[in-house]
Amino acid sequence: MPIQVTCPKCLKRFQVSDKFAGKTGPCPACKNQIRVPELDEQVVIHAPDDGAPKTRSGESVLKPLKRSETDVTRKGLLITAGAILAAIGIAIGLRVTGGVSVVILAIGALAVAPPLVWAGYTFVRDSELAPYVGAELRNRVLIGSVLFSALWLLYAFVPAYVADFESPSDMSFMWFGIIFSAMLIIGALISVGTFELEFASGLAHVGLYLIATLLLALLSGAVLATGTPVP
Repeated sequence: MPIQVTCPKCLKRFQVSDKFAGKTGPCPACKNQIRVPELDEQVVIHAPDDGAPKTRSGESVLKPLKRSETDVTRKGLLITAGAILAAIGIAIGLRVTGGVSVVILAIGALAVAPPLVWAGYTFVRDSELAPYVGAELRNRVLIGSVLFSALWLLYAFVPAYVADFESPSDMSFMWFGIIFSAMLIIGALISVGTFELEFASGLAHVGLYLIATLLLALLSGAVLATGTPVP
């Protein structure tokens, strides 16, 4: 069996026959006299022992754990698509009947939040990190849904206190843009805290929800801004 030798002077590594064990000879690179170690002096590196039970051949009897993924499944996609289509149908129905109100808009914003929050998370999460699954994912989706829905409270109440608008729909497009930008930033921070996403991913996450609910509100006939000059 060959013996591994390292020259202490030039650090050249080479092998010699075990018949030279314990003998001294020149290094083939720098000619420095070095001693070949005995067979029992060699350092043998073994694979780390994980402590798991082994078979006679040394193989582990334990099977590796399978990592659960939260990639978009057909069932989840169908649920999300169904919820969105139902919301679109309700929005069109409200537009036709003229029955849109602030209460209905608030209920709608909360109702469509869970599928949008779940779908958004599956799209923007970091695939290199272990995803949230099961009850933990469900709880985070519910928390995120409530907080995302609450963002529309900024639209409903802040303009009245800041600019004395009698109704949120009286605000100008400029004011609406300012409020909507604030909603995006706060929503991104909520997403970062709830799902541990990067800020940019959090913006995309909350942006999906806000844009979807904005389009549904417009589809239902709601007037969110009038375009009047800033007071």
